[in-house]
Amino acid sequence: QVQLVESGGGTVQTGGSLTLSCKIYGDTSTRRYCMGWFRQEPGKEREGVAAIEGDDGTRSYADSVEGRFTVSKDLAAGALLLQMTDLKPEDTAVYYCGAHSVSPVCRFNSNYHLRGQGTQVTVS
Repeated sequence: QVQLVESGGGTVQTGGSLTLSCKIYGDTSTRRYCMGWFRQEPGKEREGVAAIEGDDGTRSYADSVEGRFTVSKDLAAGALLLQMTDLKPEDTAVYYCGAHSVSPVCRFNSNYHLRGQGTQVTVS
């Protein structure tokens, strides 16, 4: 059984930075598949943020975060990372990581078979 656990959320001021981590517990070969981040505010639609392919590391980003966020995998640690810079109030949301995209195509707006419990990011 695979479990994804996010951490690194918090409250920052506009223009600040945060790095989110998604630790993989259980079958760590999961890190070799499509993984990504999405976010959601209460009462709003889920929004895809970023994704990274398992094999060649090809990355995909939403237009709203392109150039500010970087998704990567720490294979040694068995974790998915999201480095966020120049944060804006509209980035405020609960951020979730996901693994094993439902579609064969790995993109920033993929849906996933597995997801974590989320970590809150607040930008004031």
